[in-house]
Formats: sequence, structure tokens, C-alpha cells
Amino acid sequence: MTKRYCLVRAQGAVGASVYGMERPVKFEHTRFLGDKRTQLVYDLDEWTEEGIIEEIVNEGVGLCFGPDTLAEARNRGYTLATAGATRRHRKPRA
Repeated sequence: MTKRYCLVRAQGAVGASVYGMERPVKFEHTRFLGDKRTQLVYDLDEWTEEGIIEEIVNEGVGLCFGPDTLAEARNRGYTLATAGATRRHRKPRA
């Protein structure tokens, strides 16, 4: 996994800031990661439970969106995951 770094410009200065959790290598340029089994989307900048993200990547049921926005995820039928929310795991269609 890789950490996401963002350059911030403030009055000519440039510094690096770290946001959220470490990114999975396969989805290192993705902010929103969808789980095909549950139709939940995870905001990797805000999500802190790495176990769920690792499970999605290891089982190959992750999906990224283009453009990488929450609105695009919702257009595809996904809802934003919240801590403690669970859904029944279904077999992914694609």
C-alpha cells in the first residue's frame, strides 16, 4: 500500500500532507473504491479501517470510478459506506 501525498501551496510555499489511510497499490490513484459484493463505496481519504479495504483488494471485488467522484459512484448504484454499516455480501455480477 502507498500513502497519498498532496502538495499544498500557501503563499508560495510547497509542503506535503498525508491524507487518510494508506492506498492499496492497485488503487493508489483512486479516492473512491467500490465493493461489488455490497454496492458500498469507500472514501479512502476518510476511511480508517484498513481490514475492509484489504479484503476488497485481495478478493478482487474492488471497483474504481471514472471520473473519481462520489456522484459517479451514486450514478452506478453505490452508496457511501459508514463505520459500522453492513450489508449482505452477494456474488459480483462483473
